[in-house]
Amino acid sequence: MRKLLLILVIGILSLTVCAVVLSPTEPTPAPAPNTTTQMPAFSSTKTFGGVGWDYANSVQQTTDGGYIIAGGTDSLGTDGDVYLVKTDREGNEEWSRTFGGKENDSASSVQQTTDGGYIIAGDTNSFGAGEFDFYLVKTDREGNEEWSRAFGGVGWDYADSVQQTTDGGYIIAGGTDSFGAGEFDFYLVKTDGEGNEEWSRAFGGVGWDYADSVQQTTDGGYIIAGGTDSFGAGIYDVYLVKTDREGNEEWSRAFGGEDNDTADSVQQTADGGYIIAGDTESFGVDGDFYLVKTDGEGNEEWSRAFGGEETEEADSVQQTTDGGYIIAGYTKSFGAGNYDAYLVKTDEEGNEEWSRTFGGEENDSASSVQQTTDGGYIIAGRTASHGAGSWDAYLVKTDGDGVVEER
Repeated sequence: MRKLLLILVIGILSLTVCAVVLSPTEPTPAPAPNTTTQMPAFSSTKTFGGVGWDYANSVQQTTDGGYIIAGGTDSLGTDGDVYLVKTDREGNEEWSRTFGGKENDSASSVQQTTDGGYIIAGDTNSFGAGEFDFYLVKTDREGNEEWSRAFGGVGWDYADSVQQTTDGGYIIAGGTDSFGAGEFDFYLVKTDGEGNEEWSRAFGGVGWDYADSVQQTTDGGYIIAGGTDSFGAGIYDVYLVKTDREGNEEWSRAFGGEDNDTADSVQQTADGGYIIAGDTESFGVDGDFYLVKTDGEGNEEWSRAFGGEETEEADSVQQTTDGGYIIAGYTKSFGAGNYDAYLVKTDEEGNEEWSRTFGGEENDSASSVQQTTDGGYIIAGRTASHGAGSWDAYLVKTDGDGVVEER
C-alpha cells in the first residue's frame, strides 16, 4: 500500500511530530476473534487478469445488480494501465477496459454515475505536468472513454478517492508534493461534470500528510481521511478534515497513539457523525484494524482494534443497514496463507459480531467492500493464490453472515 511506503520513508527520515491536535484515546480491544473462519473458494469467487500483475482497488454494485471493479493491470494495455471490469450479478465478466498511456497508470476508486456510466480516479505517469498526476477518467455505461483529465503540479500527485457530487461534478482526494505547506499534503480537487477543475485545496503541516478517502457530506461539504505526521501524538496519526462546500477547512482532528496509525476509509454515518477505518500500531498487537467513530464535529465517541498476533490493515468501511459496520482489509494472523483477505462485521458500537478470511496458500487481500442489495457483501482486492497470473483481481460475494455463496 502506498501509505505504508510513506510511513517507511517517515521512519527512515526520523521526522518529528510538530503539533498535537487531539490527545489519543486507547481503543477497546476486540475479543479474541474465535469466529474467524477460512472459507472454501466456491465457484462464485472470481478472478480477473492475465499472466502478469492485475489487482482491484475498488468495487461498487451497479444499478443492474452487477458489479464494477477498478484497479490496475500490466497483463493488458501498455506497461501498467487502469483496469476496469464490469460483471453481471453472478460475477461473470461482461466486458473489461484499459486506460492509460505509455507509462504507468492505475485506478484507486470507481463509482457509477447518474447517467449510468462510470467515473474512475487514480494516478498517471503518462499524462499531466509532473512525475505523477491525478488521473480522472469518465466512461459511458459500456466502459468507453468519454473524457479524461490530469491534475497536479511538477511533483508527485496521487488520487485515491472519487465521488460524484450533488451538482453533477466530482470530488477527488489524494496526496501532493506539488502544492501545500509540507513535504506531502492532502490534495482535494473539485471539478464540474466535464472534469474541468473548479477549485483545489491542500491541507497539512510541515511533514507528511496523505488523504485516502473523501465523501460529500449532507451539508454539501466534504469529509477527508488519511494520515499525518504533521499533527497528532505519534509517529503517524489518523487525520480527519472537514470542509465546507468550497473546500475551506472547518475543522481537523488527529487520532492515534505513540506509533503509526492511519486511515484508509471514511463515511458519514446515519447519525451525522463519521466512521473511519485504517490500521494501528499504537493499540492492539503488532498492527491491527483500527475503527474510530466520531460525532458530527469529529470528536471521538469510541474506537476499536481488531486482529491477532500478526499484522492486519483495514482498507474499506461502510455502515450497514442494521446500523453496524463492515470492514475489509488483510490479515497475517488468520487464514490459509501468508496474508489473507479479512472481513469484520461489528454492531453499531463497534463490537465484533463475526469475522471471516478469504484466500489460499499465497498472499491475498481485500481493498474494498460494499453491502449489496440482498444484504450480503461484495469484496474486491487481489490474489496470488488463484487466477492466471502473478496477481489477479479478486472478487468475492458473501451472504449477510460473510459466508461465500455457492452458485
